[in-house]
Amino acid sequence: MWGIMSNRLSVHISAFNSDKYQEKIAALFPELILSISEGRDTHDRNYDCDILIGFGPGLNDEIFERNKNLKFIQALGTGVNGIADRPGLDTAVPVASMRGMHGPQMSELAFMVMLSFNRNFPKTLENQKNHQWERWEPRVLYKKTVGLLGVGLIAEAMAKRCKAFDMKVVGISGSIREVDNIDEMRCRDHLADAVGDLDYLIVLAPMVSKNKNLINAKVLGAMKTTAFLVNISRGGVIDDEAIITALELGQIAGAALDVFKQEPLPQDSPFWNVPNLLITPHNAGMSETYVEQAMPIIEINLRAFMSGTMDKMVNLVQR
Repeated sequence: MWGIMSNRLSVHISAFNSDKYQEKIAALFPELILSISEGRDTHDRNYDCDILIGFGPGLNDEIFERNKNLKFIQALGTGVNGIADRPGLDTAVPVASMRGMHGPQMSELAFMVMLSFNRNFPKTLENQKNHQWERWEPRVLYKKTVGLLGVGLIAEAMAKRCKAFDMKVVGISGSIREVDNIDEMRCRDHLADAVGDLDYLIVLAPMVSKNKNLINAKVLGAMKTTAFLVNISRGGVIDDEAIITALELGQIAGAALDVFKQEPLPQDSPFWNVPNLLITPHNAGMSETYVEQAMPIIEINLRAFMSGTMDKMVNLVQR
């Protein structure tokens, strides 16, 4: 069992704040050999490790092709793109995610942009800059209908917060079931039919092959002209050309995009100049307490791995 070697296991942490993880892991597991890098890594001798902890987007194929000692990988994000899909990674190597910990911060970003649209906050800031006093009747979230596309743990956290604003919450999923704080469930197989009465559509669906361009021209055309779209999942879930066209033609009232197919968003991207679009730099899942949120999962999985009790690991990904 791998647990037999636990006193000499080497762990490499790849993240922009890897030193914070290193400090906490060292305090819990002084027997581990720890090394760190700052993410967006290429190749490094430190990747000759038993356990790798990091974000998929910061890694590359060469890391997995070179390092044949890997025995476990702990992703630091909900998604495991850039890890589980690497051709050089042995399918027998277990991979775990951070599924379930992002509900608070992702919910708050969704509310930030919904309230910003409702209150036309960009115009408020512009008026302040221009020393201009102007009043208008803002929209409210009260009694509005919000659709959550993808009903997992994040959607459950978000639904609870939506009910605090007295909103009607619609879940859109491939499986129809009862979920706390969701008033109605609709089938994603008929997505265009499911979005027609929504005031806000929040995209939470993961980027898997069946979800590529899930939000397309047909779906956007079925939305109300007064509706807003918020994408805090992955860029590929939305058809880029379709959302740009819908905003330019006023087919929907606005959109907020936190994720894109190409990141960082290039300076010459057409998205920068699209009307009624709010852009945030893929930070919906980030927070100042991210390390503290992640550490309980890391600790559980490291202890399970080191003791050889793999059945006690959490958030293992089916590969």
